[in-house]
Amino acid sequence: MKPTLILIPGLLCTADLWRDQIAAFENQYIIVIADHHSDDAMPAIAARLLASAPPTFALAGLSMGGYIALEVMRQAPERVTHLAIMDSRAINDTPIERQRRQDFITLVERGKTFKGVTESLLPMLIHPSRLTDDTLTSRIYKMAEDIGKEGFIRQEKALLTREELTGTLQDIRCPTLVLSGAQDALIPPRVQREMAIEIPTAVYTEVPGSGHLPTMECPEKTTDIMRTWLAR
Repeated sequence: MKPTLILIPGLLCTADLWRDQIAAFENQYIIVIADHHSDDAMPAIAARLLASAPPTFALAGLSMGGYIALEVMRQAPERVTHLAIMDSRAINDTPIERQRRQDFITLVERGKTFKGVTESLLPMLIHPSRLTDDTLTSRIYKMAEDIGKEGFIRQEKALLTREELTGTLQDIRCPTLVLSGAQDALIPPRVQREMAIEIPTAVYTEVPGSGHLPTMECPEKTTDIMRTWLAR
């Protein structure tokens, strides 16, 4: 029986975030994409994941997916054989970030249309050199469209109420990868490097030339790093 690899997308992202990694690992692993938009609280999202998961599994989460992965580690660390936290963090949002999330929720609730990711947000998500990559940006827009208005609101509410999980970092014992896009404008690499220091089993790696979405921006490099992590 093949081992299971559970992949958790980020905010407004779908399985397409992991398209290249799915193709690379599907012969060796049972790939599961976690449901991260049906609940509006982090503990409930993690509990849903655990309820449908096998007894043990490898786990990778990017951005919001990383927050969820850490919540899974809080609830059931003994079930995770390998952990990857990508472009994410354990600390809570700043007051400014929390207000921004609340403003987004209000704006979406009042609006008749839902665009998800707009052109103004793209510079926070991808490396500046990729802003004119129409294939990449189209995939990002499509993921947001597929999550939709209601899914986005539930995700933002979950992010607004999430607990800080820095206290769980020192208890992580499985092989852990902390991966950051070297030019991540949303969560600076410094923050991710500091988180990795707190995890006894963590290896910290940066992907040059990538922003917040290295699985899409630099898929081959990211996949190679993940392959090394899974072999630990």
